[in-house]
Amino acid sequence: MTETGRENVPSRTRRRFPGISSRAYEHPADRSALVALRKLSGFDTVFKALSGLLPERSLRLLYLSDSVRVSDAQFAHLHDMHRDACYILDLEKVPSMYVTQDPKPNAMCIGLDEPIIVVTTGLVELLDEEEMRAVVGHEVGHALSGHSVYRTVLLFLTNLALKVAWIPLGNVTVMAIVTALREWFRKSELSADRAGLLVGQDLQASMRGLMKLAGGHHLHEMNVDAFLAQAEEYEESGDLRDSVLKILNVLPRTHPFTTVRAAELKKWAESRDFQRIMDGHYPRRSEDKDTSVTDSFRESAGHYAQTVRGSKDPLMKLVGDIAGGAGDLGGKLFEKFSGAAGGRSGRDGDGREDGGGKGTA
Repeated sequence: MTETGRENVPSRTRRRFPGISSRAYEHPADRSALVALRKLSGFDTVFKALSGLLPERSLRLLYLSDSVRVSDAQFAHLHDMHRDACYILDLEKVPSMYVTQDPKPNAMCIGLDEPIIVVTTGLVELLDEEEMRAVVGHEVGHALSGHSVYRTVLLFLTNLALKVAWIPLGNVTVMAIVTALREWFRKSELSADRAGLLVGQDLQASMRGLMKLAGGHHLHEMNVDAFLAQAEEYEESGDLRDSVLKILNVLPRTHPFTTVRAAELKKWAESRDFQRIMDGHYPRRSEDKDTSVTDSFRESAGHYAQTVRGSKDPLMKLVGDIAGGAGDLGGKLFEKFSGAAGGRSGRDGDGREDGGGKGTA
């Protein structure tokens, strides 16, 4: 036993995934959002410029000087589960990990050349060992996926947007990229949640951790099934106005809502894809260079099509109706909001689009 009363070995045997590629657990929406981000006008230019200008060395010195570096001598139990997470996901180099004083529960993986994992004291105090193991696995998943680079750029640009807000039009490009980065990062969190489950291999612990992030220490007052029911109610409730409000609510956030994350993770845990990984059938990093970009696009497009078809959200239903030829967006929105009926469908008698060509509205 260690001085802290914890055994210096994993609490139980967990399956390891030698050579696993991040493609095994990446959410299709994560890949799609990253592709869309890279296509954003000006992103490549800004990214290349920032890659050489970001003060990464300064960032490392900041945590080294004003946080506690996790090691055998400091936060030994976190050090053990951190090394265990890297072993399970077969990460070649164990990233540096720090605990920083902050009462708000949070964790992040940042860095350009080499990732750094940072967890706050609020998170360490909130979660039990198995819940924390899932979070550490979550951050190691970010490292394996290479998310730390974009996360670092997002942090820098968020601060930059505040500084240039007073410059006429100077903030427009920055805020466009920040918004696109946030959209991608929210999707990347779904991927990292899956990595956390692969490391912890305890769905209930992952669920408890998400509930605590939403409701604090009072786990005895919460219930997993009721928590998941909130996610279903959130998706189903309201009309198109509520759908728009949902979008506005999530735009400033870097993370998806916790109930949504819990529902997404549970769905994946019950899928055949997850079971195949647990059985040892998963894509390897050695195969990444041979991966077809077209196949990735097709998988992402298929995921979105399935999401739209299966969604109970009013806006997603409307999108599905339009895609199925039920009418034009403007007419549908007008009918939904005003109660008007019998509007122009936007198609002529034989089903072709009126006017030919692309609309500009």
